Amino acid sequence: MKRVDQVGQVGLVGVVLSAALAVTMAGQTLQPTAPKKITVIKAARLIDGQGGAPLANPVVVIEDDRIASVGAGLPVPAGAEVIDLGGATLLPGLIDCHTHLTGQPGENYYDDMFRKSPIDSAVVAHLYATRTLLAGFTTVRDVGASELIDVAMRNAINRGEIVGPRMQVATLAVGATGGHGDMSGFSPYLSIKGLDGIADGIDEIRKLVRTEVKYGADVIKVAATAGVLSEEDSVGAPQFSQEELNALVDEAHMWEKRVAAHAHGTEGIKRVIKAGVTSVEHASFIDDEGIRLAREKGTWLVMDIYNDDYIVAEFAKKGYPQKIIEKERLVGRAQRENFRKAVQAGAKMAFGSDAGVYPHGWNGKQFAKMVEWGMTPNQAIKAATIDAAELLGWRDRIGSVEAGKFADVIAVTGDPIKDVTELERVKFVMKGGVVYKR
Repeated sequence: MKRVDQVGQVGLVGVVLSAALAVTMAGQTLQPTAPKKITVIKAARLIDGQGGAPLANPVVVIEDDRIASVGAGLPVPAGAEVIDLGGATLLPGLIDCHTHLTGQPGENYYDDMFRKSPIDSAVVAHLYATRTLLAGFTTVRDVGASELIDVAMRNAINRGEIVGPRMQVATLAVGATGGHGDMSGFSPYLSIKGLDGIADGIDEIRKLVRTEVKYGADVIKVAATAGVLSEEDSVGAPQFSQEELNALVDEAHMWEKRVAAHAHGTEGIKRVIKAGVTSVEHASFIDDEGIRLAREKGTWLVMDIYNDDYIVAEFAKKGYPQKIIEKERLVGRAQRENFRKAVQAGAKMAFGSDAGVYPHGWNGKQFAKMVEWGMTPNQAIKAATIDAAELLGWRDRIGSVEAGKFADVIAVTGDPIKDVTELERVKFVMKGGVVYKR
């Protein structure tokens, strides 16, 4: 009798579980799947970012955060939200491969250096991120920030907590003692506490690369030569040996990270190319051999040829040392002339403006300089779209308006092929299917 009761209990439990499962399944089937949000954008023309001729009367169909289809005169799906931009020109969201999104010069050089802390930068950095996005730059590569502020901001943007562009971040730039990443020109008894990007010798460099990867770096940035906005005497002398650079790149590649190398001077540029970096930033004094090496190695050049105007016009007013102003005078013209040579030689070039040296949101001002110094408007746009996406390793998701990619779409009133300064006046910004400026 006892055994029968146990069997009955087991059977009853089975019935109850089966019934509960049936109710659960029924509840699931009663909950309708949320329909995809369909958005359609219409305009007069589309520059798709891949260098071809503009498409007249484009229709871009977007499902949630991705582009579903693109073409002239496509039918509008039922229930779609239609955004008709009339005579405007559509483009992919722009990409700036050289930014410092967590800061920009204030009114006084010494106030910035000694009266503010990284907390001040962290409090306002989200404003710079928003300004950059509203300027039409839906993706940036941030190549150096203090105290991991860039990592925190990237993560907050990805979580939807603040508004800003997609970001790849470098955390601390790797620099040599006394070099461009160090605080030079001051008393040896003066020190500022904080995370340190200074490393000397192969073992220290490898350890620092690992530390940066540990704390969230997407890309490794190395200051391979002297620079402008620092107080070491040279503007472009090498600051790491060939062996040190080889080790840095080898370590970064082992962790599947690309390397961006700050390099102004001729010899330092050649060293980083030989080491196998992904991109040379600034490349101010690159010579014919350096351009040839870059072409042979497939190395990208990211040359910031707008900000010379701003530095020469404004930095003396902000109290920057005269040494820094004079170094910029050495760099500015030479960099622009070498930019022209690199364009004519067919080097791989991506858009990078060094935003943060000048006010964030002004990124588009560089397009006019790129055209003035040798690119066609289409080449300049391509450098900030599909070419920049390839440099970042994100060609499969951004950089052009085509099916399957993120719905990062901007618009300007006129035709930037006829007047590239239109890209300084972006009127419509969509990132991931969400409209941020309209």
